Amino acid sequence: PPAHSCNDWIGPPDKHSNLRPVIFYVPPEESPLERRLREARQEAQACDQRFWARHNRAFRQEKEEFICSRLKAKGLEMRDETGQKAALNAEEMADFYKDFLSKNFRKHMQYNRDWYKRNFTITFLMGQVALARALRWLRWKKKSV
Repeated sequence: PPAHSCNDWIGPPDKHSNLRPVIFYVPPEESPLERRLREARQEAQACDQRFWARHNRAFRQEKEEFICSRLKAKGLEMRDETGQKAALNAEEMADFYKDFLSKNFRKHMQYNRDWYKRNFTITFLMGQVALARALRWLRWKKKSV
């Protein structure tokens, strides 16, 4: 982002996690509470990035292995006679998706619990920052009058 920007910047989706990275704006006179909020948001983003990059990598690898094994079981090659990549039908892929989700159920549940904890903390900090800013504004308003 340009040096004069006063906003968070959101980038294009990451090729591994599919999440859009955020570059957080750091105000010149950031309070300790605002810094805690920004750092909590950055940590949440990093955790999400790590989880989804690992998850998507495992998903793609297991999907490819599943397709290869099913095609071999049918006596087919990965590419047909025209050079097109061979595919399985929707029912066969549904079996893979169901199995993958079942195998990763505990990981998803743990991720969801951690996600809620992180976001509750962020929401709480946002409330504290909003209250601190409102009180600061009221004090400034009182001094002005």
